[in-house]
Amino acid sequence: MEISLGLVVVGVIGLFVGVVIMSVVNRNKSLSMLSDAKKEAEKIIETANEKGESIKNNKILQAKEKFLELKSEHEKIIFSREDKIKIIEREITSKESKVDSIIKKHEQLNLDLEKRSTELELKFSSLEKKRKEVEKVRKDQIKQLEVISGLSKKEAKDSLIESLKKEAENDALIYAKEKMEEAELTVKENAKKVILNTIQRIGAEEAIDNTVSVFNIESDDIKGRIIGREGRNIRAIESATGVEIIVDDTPEAIILSCFDSIRREVARISLHKLVKDGRIHPARIEEVVKKTKKEIDQEIIEVGKRTVIDLGINGLHPELIKYVGRMKYRSSYGQNLLQHSKEVAKLCAIMASEMGIDPKMAKRAGLLHDIGKVPSVEKDIETPHAILGMQWAEKYGEKPDVCNAIGAHHDEIEMNS
Repeated sequence: MEISLGLVVVGVIGLFVGVVIMSVVNRNKSLSMLSDAKKEAEKIIETANEKGESIKNNKILQAKEKFLELKSEHEKIIFSREDKIKIIEREITSKESKVDSIIKKHEQLNLDLEKRSTELELKFSSLEKKRKEVEKVRKDQIKQLEVISGLSKKEAKDSLIESLKKEAENDALIYAKEKMEEAELTVKENAKKVILNTIQRIGAEEAIDNTVSVFNIESDDIKGRIIGREGRNIRAIESATGVEIIVDDTPEAIILSCFDSIRREVARISLHKLVKDGRIHPARIEEVVKKTKKEIDQEIIEVGKRTVIDLGINGLHPELIKYVGRMKYRSSYGQNLLQHSKEVAKLCAIMASEMGIDPKMAKRAGLLHDIGKVPSVEKDIETPHAILGMQWAEKYGEKPDVCNAIGAHHDEIEMNS
């Protein structure tokens, strides 16, 4: 029992000693680790201090550079402003100098004006004095002239005015005559220009209206039938009518070209009949054209008869009636010749009645005045239409006064009635 207790005590003591020894060992280790950590911390602090110092130095250096840069820019701005201020100061100084110079010039001008004003006043005073002297001399001379001439001032003045009036009237008459002659020349020249401009503007249109007719067709297929095999139909139509037929790309139309409007009308009516009938060949064409010519001739006679009946004109030769009927197919200056002649006939009758002249004779002359424009077998290109119409009227037994009126309406011959 005592041995066991001793062993326990020894074991306890050994355990205690072991614990103490372990504690000492651990303490030593802790102290060693603490020492190492302290060294590491001091090293880190030293490194941090070095980096901080480096960063501080860099920042200070950057701050100094930025400061120098801002200082340089600021100095540039200041120098620029100073330069501008200097330029403005120079300009102000220059303007002040110019203003001073202008003021001096104005002062000098004022002095010159004052001097001239004084001189003019002196001259005006001198002139006024001379004027009074001249007026006095003039009055003395007038008195002397009145004594010498035996005329008073008023009588001499009236005589002078009368003389000046006559001279002015003569000068005015001469001037008016010169201006009238100049105006006549100008009017003639202007009239020529107006006529030429008018011809240029409407000449082509009038020529087309007077030389061309359009024949409308329902379809372009009919063009081929009108032309015929190898063009024999169209040649037959042109030969029979004396009209040129133009078949081109114009849709649904054929152009009839001829200076004689009656021939164009014959061709137009003949084509209408042929297209309507459907039989188009040379023999049929000749037959239709002959028949159409007879119809047109008969229509011309009927138109002439209706016209003279409507106007109340009697005893007109049949050939002249034909000429009147042919006017339906003639235009002059853009107006139908028959309508124009009827209007002239009516106007002539009205004017003759107002003037106490035979209205029937005047109406007859008015109707026939342009028959020389009617195309006929008696073509005479050289003779003016007024003279040609007079010749026809004489040939068919019209009275001399009517013949003279026809021939003289454009002053080709002298009027005698």
